[in-house]
Amino acid sequence: MIIKVLGSGCRKCIELADNTRKALDARGQQADIVKVTDFAEIAAHGVMSTPALVIDGKLVSAGKVLSQQEIAGLLGKAD
Repeated sequence: MIIKVLGSGCRKCIELADNTRKALDARGQQADIVKVTDFAEIAAHGVMSTPALVIDGKLVSAGKVLSQQEIAGLLGKAD
């Protein structure tokens, strides 16, 4: 599983990445978390508002910081 956190590297982007790691740890799941700061790549995903979360190539959230529980739910759907 590859998870991308899209954003400029701001506080909210860091918080989303931290919540993602915590959700993975709580589920006992392994995944690569890639932080994407290149605006061309972010735009290629159709994202207009960051932070955004992409799981295995599918955009699942944009414009808000998801909680650990929300991310865990999305990870369950991605299995």
